[in-house]
Amino acid sequence: MSEIELVATDLDGTLLNRNKTVSADDFSTLNTLGDKNIYRVFATGRTLYSLKKIFTDDFPVDYIIFSSGAGILNWKTKELIFTKILKKKHVLSVCDVFFENNVDFTIHKKIPKNHRFVFNKSGKRNNDFDSYCNFYKEFAEPLNQRSLNFGQSTQLLAIFPNNIDMFNKVKDQLSDVKVIRATSPIDESSIWMEIFPKNVSKGNALIWLCKKLAVDVKKTIGIGNDYNDEDFLNVTKHSFVVENAPEEIKQKYSLTDSNQNSGFTKAVEQILNSPL
Repeated sequence: MSEIELVATDLDGTLLNRNKTVSADDFSTLNTLGDKNIYRVFATGRTLYSLKKIFTDDFPVDYIIFSSGAGILNWKTKELIFTKILKKKHVLSVCDVFFENNVDFTIHKKIPKNHRFVFNKSGKRNNDFDSYCNFYKEFAEPLNQRSLNFGQSTQLLAIFPNNIDMFNKVKDQLSDVKVIRATSPIDESSIWMEIFPKNVSKGNALIWLCKKLAVDVKKTIGIGNDYNDEDFLNVTKHSFVVENAPEEIKQKYSLTDSNQNSGFTKAVEQILNSPL
């Protein structure tokens, strides 16, 4: 056990199953890791608001890298220990590109209120975007294009209905920001484009956290399932993706079982060489 100091995992599609819950085996593994003084880190695109809707205060995790690396929370103390913000000029320049390409997008407030946002609809059919806005409708307002005075932001989100060509076209027009690709957790096919400050990623946030905790990155395990996990899977020494990951990602990392079959636990057991 002493060979590993930290285990980091993505949530949706990795630790969480289709019911958005954690299996009994994975829950037990998280507790065992804690008993052995191994740091447990969740690395997710979810906001703090979303996290607090699904996890209790005593859930067995130590730190959460949230909003794709824009923030880090000490789960036990609920202290925000790291945040990054998009400058107003970058928000406006990204909006210009989105308007030019007739893209559906949102602009989110600063952490810790980045579950609140304004949205712009192109008028094209986009069920995934509509579902997203409807799910957070109490926190969403239409964007007034005549007065773009939104100021600083944590992130922007654009949703492309399974159109990788349009995604790449828009990405090529963006500079001075970080563009992160993710598969929609809603319809599991639409492509999400997350916009953050240039140096934001799950990987950079994990490096920062390891330094703060004096953890040797050569003694870490990472488990993910999607494109937005590659940044941190390229940091962890032992990196896995679950069976339900896209094929092109499965070619790059070690493979574990699916999120429906406690792939998190089976990945950890492979490295620790013992059942948990």
